[in-house]
Amino acid sequence: MKVKKLIAAAYTPLHQDGSLNTSKIKDYSKFLTHNKVSGVFINGSTGDFASLSISERKQITLAWSENKSKNLYLIDHVGHTNLREAKELAVYASDKVDAIAVLAPYYFRLNTIEKLIQYCKEIAASAPNIPFYYYHIPVLSGAHFNMEKFLKMAETQIPNLEGIKFTNNNLIDYQHSKRVSNGRFKILFGYDELFLNSLVMGSTGWVGSTYNHLAPLYNKIQDFFDKGQIAQAQELQIKAIKFVEILDSKGGFNGVAKGFMKELGIDCGPSRFPHTTLNADDYIIIKKELDAIGLTNLFSKFEKHVIP
Repeated sequence: MKVKKLIAAAYTPLHQDGSLNTSKIKDYSKFLTHNKVSGVFINGSTGDFASLSISERKQITLAWSENKSKNLYLIDHVGHTNLREAKELAVYASDKVDAIAVLAPYYFRLNTIEKLIQYCKEIAASAPNIPFYYYHIPVLSGAHFNMEKFLKMAETQIPNLEGIKFTNNNLIDYQHSKRVSNGRFKILFGYDELFLNSLVMGSTGWVGSTYNHLAPLYNKIQDFFDKGQIAQAQELQIKAIKFVEILDSKGGFNGVAKGFMKELGIDCGPSRFPHTTLNADDYIIIKKELDAIGLTNLFSKFEKHVIP
């Protein structure tokens, strides 16, 4: 199965008491497939992995493995500040998902690219039968390393290195990374607000949280771009940016956007601390603001009766 098009960074469904609610994942998987999302990235930043126990992360992995459609590419983030636990998660995922990914340890932070490669090498070797992605998100991990250099150094040391989940707005490094070894690696773009910019640079695969909510909008951006209708594509990209800005202004994007999933038909429950959990009245106000900027007909939809 090839990694392509939109990959949604999945939320972790919770009950109102804050415990896991894996029963939601079956419908969540159908929801994404129905909205033409081709993959899902689980146990990542959007999924609040840092607030989950090892046992909970394994339960999430198992539930997605058992409930995803055959056409949904599944990438499991197995990174951890504890290298041993990251390797344990990689072993567990190795027969359940299509690929694994890790971000750099963020406490204590790595101080050399050689240490990053060592970290990735040991985890990748724990699941040698499936592709390995490095999850580059320096704003959260603090690992401000050059990804072109990382790929050139790592390609001979990590046999199953498939590419990078590139969540950074350094478009120069992104472009150079795409060209390493004649474009051998898959560089999945992870900065939703720059989706249109990435199309200009030839991106064909994306991972992001807003692909949960706005998959039809991003597909329209790509359609307009392919037809040379750049002004129309730009207008939609601006709407996507405003979506992020409006939700972020209500207490922080992660928690507010997770709660918004209920408005689309998938109730992912509350967020764990420190993210914000709003109430139903708050979302009435948010929907009015989103309607005012013309997003009403661009949201992902859950039409349960038409999903096989």
